[in-house]
Order: sequence, then C-alpha cells, then structure tokens
Amino acid sequence: MKNKSLLFKKIPSYNLQELMVTLVIIGILVLIALPALMPLISRAKSVEAQNQLKHLFNTERQYFYMHSKYSSNIDDIDFEVPKTVNENGTANYNYEILEATSNTFKARATAIADFDGDGVYNVWEIDQDQNLKEVVKD
Repeated sequence: MKNKSLLFKKIPSYNLQELMVTLVIIGILVLIALPALMPLISRAKSVEAQNQLKHLFNTERQYFYMHSKYSSNIDDIDFEVPKTVNENGTANYNYEILEATSNTFKARATAIADFDGDGVYNVWEIDQDQNLKEVVKD
C-alpha cells in the first residue's frame, strides 16, 4: 500500500488559466515593442543593399580597367545577383544597372518587400564615384 501512495503524489504545476494569462501578457509586450523595433529591422536589411552595391561598384570598376568603359549588363561584369526571398534565397533587394557609358554608370537596389508596412519600398543607388545614397527611404 505504501507504493500506491507514492505514485499519486501531488506535483506543483500551473493550470491552463495561468498559462493563458502569461501568454496574453507576453503577446501584449511584443505588440508594444514591435513598432519600436521596425526601424532597426529596416536599417539592418538596408545594409544588405549597401554591401551588394559596393560589390557591384568593385566589379564595374574592374570591368572599366580592363575595357575602358562601364558595362550595362550585369552578366558582363561577373556580378552574381543573389536570389531573393521570393526565389527561395536570402536577398531582400533586386539589383540592376540603370545606365552605363564610357565614363559613368549608375546601379540601383530596390527592396522586394515593404519592411515597415507603409507602402514605400526602399531604394539605394551607387554611381561611378562610389556615391552611395538612399533614394527612397522606407
């Protein structure tokens, strides 16, 4: 009989109501904190565009040294366009060369998603002088 009483010993635990109240409180805290974190998330994602555009600038510059002109074709400069999240990749931006002449070029990175939900897509551009600027701020 002593063994039976050991099997049914009460263990301290939480009931369903206590767990639900805890989850609701956590949800409310997340909703309060999320708007404050959105600008940080947008800035972190824009670093991708800046780094890729700097890489595109370097490949354009190498092409310029070899051919004495800039190229308007991304394939000619051996810039590998990263796969976007829509294509099962990790990139958040589309990259393109807008214009290229013998002395100038301009490339653009356009966001494929609206990071903060305001309907504006982030756009970055770079030119032959490595002037990197945010054309449209998200």
